Amino acid sequence: MAIDISDAPPPTDTRTPVLQVRDLGVDFYVDGTWYPAATGINYDVRPGEVLAIVGESGSGKTQSSMALMGLLPPNGRARGSAVIGDRELIGMPPHKLRRIRGKEIAMIFQEPMTALNPVFTIGFQIIETLRTHFEMGPADARVRALELLRLVEIPNPETRIDAYPHQLSGGQRQRAMIAQALACDPKLLIADEPTTALDVTVQAEILKLMRDLRSRIDSGIVLITHDMGVVADMADTMIVMKDGKVVEQGEARQLFANPQHPYTIKLLDAVPHLGRSAEIQAAEQSGTSATPVADAPTVTTSDRAVVLEAKQMVIEYPGRRRTPAFRAVDGVDLTIRAGEVVGLVGESGSGKTTIGRAIVGLQPVTGGSLRIVGQDMVGATTKDLKPLRTKVGMVFQDPGSSLNPRLPIGESIAEPLLLHRGLKGAAMSTAVETLLDQVQLPRAMRNRYPHELSGGQRQRVGIARSLALEPQLLVADEPTSALDVSVQATVLALFQDLQREHGFACLFISHDLAVVEMLADRIAVMHNGKLVEVGETAQVVNHPQDPYTQRLLAAVPVPDPAAQQARREARDALLEAQRDELEREELLHAQDAEKIDAHDITDVDNERMTGRGF
Repeated sequence: MAIDISDAPPPTDTRTPVLQVRDLGVDFYVDGTWYPAATGINYDVRPGEVLAIVGESGSGKTQSSMALMGLLPPNGRARGSAVIGDRELIGMPPHKLRRIRGKEIAMIFQEPMTALNPVFTIGFQIIETLRTHFEMGPADARVRALELLRLVEIPNPETRIDAYPHQLSGGQRQRAMIAQALACDPKLLIADEPTTALDVTVQAEILKLMRDLRSRIDSGIVLITHDMGVVADMADTMIVMKDGKVVEQGEARQLFANPQHPYTIKLLDAVPHLGRSAEIQAAEQSGTSATPVADAPTVTTSDRAVVLEAKQMVIEYPGRRRTPAFRAVDGVDLTIRAGEVVGLVGESGSGKTTIGRAIVGLQPVTGGSLRIVGQDMVGATTKDLKPLRTKVGMVFQDPGSSLNPRLPIGESIAEPLLLHRGLKGAAMSTAVETLLDQVQLPRAMRNRYPHELSGGQRQRVGIARSLALEPQLLVADEPTSALDVSVQATVLALFQDLQREHGFACLFISHDLAVVEMLADRIAVMHNGKLVEVGETAQVVNHPQDPYTQRLLAAVPVPDPAAQQARREARDALLEAQRDELEREELLHAQDAEKIDAHDITDVDNERMTGRGF
């Protein structure tokens, strides 16, 4: 309908495309040879249309879009044709491209923290964009910047306009970047993984914002992502890329319902979807279960040894000067038994990672109690914690920054074995090779450095390193948040196999509820430093009790356009009902306060009249 290729029937949409791309290719010059990153890409984007480009890392989706704006690195080149209006973008001189960037084509980059200038306030950066393309004074530009910040629903825009990027949360930084991108009402908006590292509730708000903006300014949107739930929520048309080539394209609903290419089918099958536990239960009750019972979470028995026990745990970050101490975790009760996987979910800032750091001794516990494998963590010294290092392992969120870039991965895996077990020589080599086998990495990779591995391979190295000492408890902090869906599926399957083989207990920290549902026996939900709900996985996912849990589950996108539309409508209705309930409670509270005040006034008047002899 909206994608125009030579062998396709004429489009039914006769509006003039915002962007026409024909036979677009991108090459990179490496060691004297040009290597293709993308070839033969054809598509049209019309006003008000969302075109999603999906595929794994390295498929060429981001570089093909960077070529449109002339943002390829010095060793890159673009070929083919990309026309916006009546102007050819490929080969356009840089000084002319600068007039188009921001004004007619805007881009929301994947990492707002690296795309925004850290030494300027977000207001200054939005104002700079406006004054570059329009004749505006500083005062008028600031007024317009405030309007944009209100449009993207940043809280307290009058204050936030003078904030630096590091002073904003991830969702607020992303909203600030969207405000800057929309400052000039561009004809085309390119959104490169705009919600990858965001919580599901913030992601839902960002997607709602993009839908509203599309209808408001009628811009065409190119959405680059590997999140099929986001594609189902947003896209009208869809392109699937693999190894730099388009393998399938068409209407989004049609591709989701009836994918033709094996790679598209594989990509959709790899997506974890919410509601898996309910499907398994229904299939088992009907006797037609297609999923082996062994793959379902095992029910935890109460006679297993307790490896983690927290009672009224409090964790605070100390204040500085006039800034008071910040209580990140407030009165948390949590128990994990041997062999049990507990999923800890919640938004950024809810205290999930703080609990994970406290478990491994990287953050002191301020109040209450926390016992890890029999060790009291309150007031524990470095000497007390050293034996604990062999009993507790941690898989960090970003393996690229947690692995030493100067050590080959074999040495990184061997380091804990050397420090705690004293292994050397042949015994050390054998242990490292065994761990590489367990995480399904070739033994030859032991001599490679972290930058020579893909994201999924680095994450496997992180898992191997954390399991080197065969810990009784493993803390996994967002281990799959930035991975492609197919790589994520492989890592999760590997994690399940290792957990069954080693039998370690695990605290799995994540904001992806579909992943947590697949792995966890129980789910604990955090909100503003408190545990608001804890229960069996099926109960929490299918019958949530706390209003926050209900909102969290309603915000999770599913890879099915029709189902996602129904979920979005249900979420809007739920939020409206909860908002009305909150307003009613506030009104009743205000009325009660007025009655109390009136009663107090009456009492005072009576006392005065009594004193005057009435």
